[in-house]
Amino acid sequence: MYRTNARYTLSKATPVRTETGTPFDCTVVSANAKRAGDHSQTTGTVDRSAFSFDRELVRKTPDHFLKKGTGTACLAPGESTRIMSEKLQMEQQGAPPKRKGPGISGAFKPRANPPDTEFRRFYERGDLPFQVDTNATRPKIAWNVDIKKLDYHHYLPLFFDGLREAEHPYSFLAEQGVMDMLSEAHEKVLPVIPQLIIPIKVALNVRDNSIMCRVIRVLKLLVTCDCENGQQGLIGQALVPYYRQILPVFNIFKNKNVNIGDKIDYHQQHQDNLGDLTAECLELFEMHGGEDAFINIKYLIPTYESACST
Repeated sequence: MYRTNARYTLSKATPVRTETGTPFDCTVVSANAKRAGDHSQTTGTVDRSAFSFDRELVRKTPDHFLKKGTGTACLAPGESTRIMSEKLQMEQQGAPPKRKGPGISGAFKPRANPPDTEFRRFYERGDLPFQVDTNATRPKIAWNVDIKKLDYHHYLPLFFDGLREAEHPYSFLAEQGVMDMLSEAHEKVLPVIPQLIIPIKVALNVRDNSIMCRVIRVLKLLVTCDCENGQQGLIGQALVPYYRQILPVFNIFKNKNVNIGDKIDYHQQHQDNLGDLTAECLELFEMHGGEDAFINIKYLIPTYESACST
């Protein structure tokens, strides 16, 4: 049942990983892993007085006030301290509970992002028509086929699903693959727009800074990839009905900038500043989304101001 060699022993039944179905993927995914973008509900007690004008009050009696003969001015220092502490304790027992301040909502907190994307599974299985070209000064993708001959209904949603990958080389391959497909054959992108909304929404709901910056950079190219000779394309208008799925997360991170004073922020140079990327992407949505784009953006992001001159 085993083939024995001086260097290794190979079992007849090669173990297969359950994550992707191949023996090459070493990613460990727990059986109880949450879905991407999932979050848990807060378990703290709810202060009902925060949702109404009625607050529980305790009626004060004459015992709550200082009367003749009950002062501590004539007592010894130690005795007066003991009496005052006893009174304070009695008042605290009869007083209503203190109202707690606002808690931490966790809106900016990263959410669950299990490594179970279809892009990872196809890449580990060897079903993607490219390979990594390491001969260049910087890593890039060497496609084995002509990009214009690819089935965009199959491959483009697959690459968009890989945008929420946080590990190398999956994150780099997914982003570079999407960039190449949008740049080389933009005329095949418009019919695939409805299939891209769910991967985009899931990647944004992960709320990881690097993943969101990657998705927004891709969205900027997606909106402008079919604009030729200064003419408006149709992809920006096709995204308008899906603003309800994309823009709620934009509303949360619209002002997510770091105040560093007079220092230099190098994230702008590398397009890693989430607040600036969000503002630029919203402006492109408005400019290329047609006449209904601004009113739809304003409905979901009330603080947004138009970037187009009237």
